[in-house]
Amino acid sequence: MGDLVLSLFPGIGLLDMAFEGEGFTVVRGPDLLWGGDIKTFHPSAGKFDGVIGGPPCQAFSRLRFLVEHNDHKIAENLIPEFERVVLEAAPKWFLMENVPQAPEPSVAGYVVTRRLLKNRAVGGEQERTRLFCFGTKDGRALHVEFAALEAIDWYPAVLAHGGQRLVPVRIGGSGKIKATGAAAIGYQTKEYFQLAKRLQGLPEDFDLPAFTVSGKIRALGNGVPLPMGRAVAKAVRRALDA
Repeated sequence: MGDLVLSLFPGIGLLDMAFEGEGFTVVRGPDLLWGGDIKTFHPSAGKFDGVIGGPPCQAFSRLRFLVEHNDHKIAENLIPEFERVVLEAAPKWFLMENVPQAPEPSVAGYVVTRRLLKNRAVGGEQERTRLFCFGTKDGRALHVEFAALEAIDWYPAVLAHGGQRLVPVRIGGSGKIKATGAAAIGYQTKEYFQLAKRLQGLPEDFDLPAFTVSGKIRALGNGVPLPMGRAVAKAVRRALDA
């Protein structure tokens, strides 16, 4: 139960928390958030049982054109760096998380299986779909356990840039979500941070004291919701124990 796992692009460590909860020992690799650079990182071969991580997803996101339209730079595609580190580390398995449109990683010697997963399907109240690519030597798949029922009231994905508060329509309505407007809660506010924490599955007292409010929201929006992370970590544990 003490498998040693290397975490790439860890951010504030939400996916790491989920794996630690399943008995994995997680070592965090370099991240730009903390002044690190994946491009200069070279792990020792054979030291880690697994490698996990979510390379920046902007290059494949459906929102990339909006980002470009607003004259913001799109983050570089770093999946090749993820592939390189996995190849150098030579673990028994790896798991890459990204947006559904992202290509699966290709690493010599590993068979990769793809799995799209909805956060609401595993008990979360946030609507968020992510791609998980599981690489092993023998191509074993991830079998995720789903919640018996999805939340009736739900929210759209927590966004790194904040955004409008979207309130779900209850049963009997149109089944769609409606926007009450940013004025109802505001962008980049402490109130939005509190909401984002809850939707990401974090406890009320979770904080990032060294960050500005906008920095906290950006870090949260780039993370994997804990309900989703826990479901995947449990699935990885079952696959390894099979």
